[in-house]
Amino acid sequence: MNTAADSTLTTRLLIIAGIALGMLIPLFMVQDVVDERLQTHNGVLADIAGVWGERQLLQGPVLIVPFTEKQVVDEQSTDKNGMAHTLSTTHFVRRSAVFLPDDLAIHIGLAEQYRSRGIYDSLVYTMDADVQGSFALTPINALSERVQTVHWDAAYLAVGLTDTRAINKVTPLQWEGKEYRFDPGTAMGKAMPTGFHAAPAGLSADKSRYRFQFAVNANGSSALRFTAFGTSTKVDMHSAWPHPSFQGKVLPATRAVRNDGFTAHWEIPNLARNYPQQWILEEADYDLSEFQAGVDLFEPVFLYSQITRSVKYGILFVALTFLTFLIFELTVKAKLHYVQYGLIGLALSLFFLVLLSLSEHLAFSLAYFAAATLTVLMIAAYTYGMLGSVRRAGIILGLLAGLYTLLFFLLRLEDYALLMGTALLLAVLGILMYLTQHLEMDDG
Repeated sequence: MNTAADSTLTTRLLIIAGIALGMLIPLFMVQDVVDERLQTHNGVLADIAGVWGERQLLQGPVLIVPFTEKQVVDEQSTDKNGMAHTLSTTHFVRRSAVFLPDDLAIHIGLAEQYRSRGIYDSLVYTMDADVQGSFALTPINALSERVQTVHWDAAYLAVGLTDTRAINKVTPLQWEGKEYRFDPGTAMGKAMPTGFHAAPAGLSADKSRYRFQFAVNANGSSALRFTAFGTSTKVDMHSAWPHPSFQGKVLPATRAVRNDGFTAHWEIPNLARNYPQQWILEEADYDLSEFQAGVDLFEPVFLYSQITRSVKYGILFVALTFLTFLIFELTVKAKLHYVQYGLIGLALSLFFLVLLSLSEHLAFSLAYFAAATLTVLMIAAYTYGMLGSVRRAGIILGLLAGLYTLLFFLLRLEDYALLMGTALLLAVLGILMYLTQHLEMDDG
């Protein structure tokens, strides 16, 4: 073996490897463009959500019963003769007793749709929730030993909803066979800052259980959550969206996900959360939103995540293509110019930019097919021009077509993408090792 030839081949391999690594620069530039388009896309989604409705959290209902406490404060004082005196001062303080439902049943239907702005689509939904149950009131004296007067006539029922701007309709509160109108606000401060309330009449200490029912229709985006306020909370949810992602502190007890949508059922006891069924609002600072459950309307094959994943395979495409041309050089004793390697690498890198441009206007599968076909044919034609061989141009065409086909299926996978990608790398390496095991250096 000729030492000079060995040195020349090594130098050539290092230069070509450097060119391959240099292709990371256009790949990074493509990734920057993808990130910029993703940021623009997210901005548009936020704008649409701001108009249509944010992600919603449905809370409640909560029954608030105001009462007055009589507080006697003893103050010690000393007169000019040094005699100690005790002065008792009586204060009357307004408090609010908070009662959560005994049994709570919520039936939720989600109707999803897309809202468009420019070239971007945003997945949104309309929630139709029917809420019913009952309150089992314990004596307010059990909450405070200083109760002076219970203001039953000022009692009200509050319902929390994150984005009240997106409310389409709320039916009147059905309370023991009578209807009461809802008004804005919850009057609960930071405990439940946004929502609406109604003031049912007829509450008294003589009756301990009251039944209620109402319905809410509101818009929202991306996700819906609810809180489990009942001693026993049962929630049924259905939608035609086939890709739910159940989230929160507790998952559904039962669920069914089909191509035509999903159904889910939660049964949640109050022991699962960290606040009681009744307390005094001014004396306890419970986080009523800390225990949530619900669903995200998940889009499994998100456009920009697919393109980002495909760009990560870009250097592999460049390396495999360059290795194939190196094998041609060693077998046919014809050297390609370094500029030709660079142009082939740029063509491979531009595939991802073409894919991004087309996929924002076409279905991803169609955009991928068009971008891959354009890239493969362009490089195959260039190969024929360089090597003057239809067979070798066909080999390059077949190699790239196979790689792009494998990449397409990798991008469509969700749970097994990493496993299949690793298997692909091992398979390619094994094939290259087999093909190059009998290569011999040119002694001349």
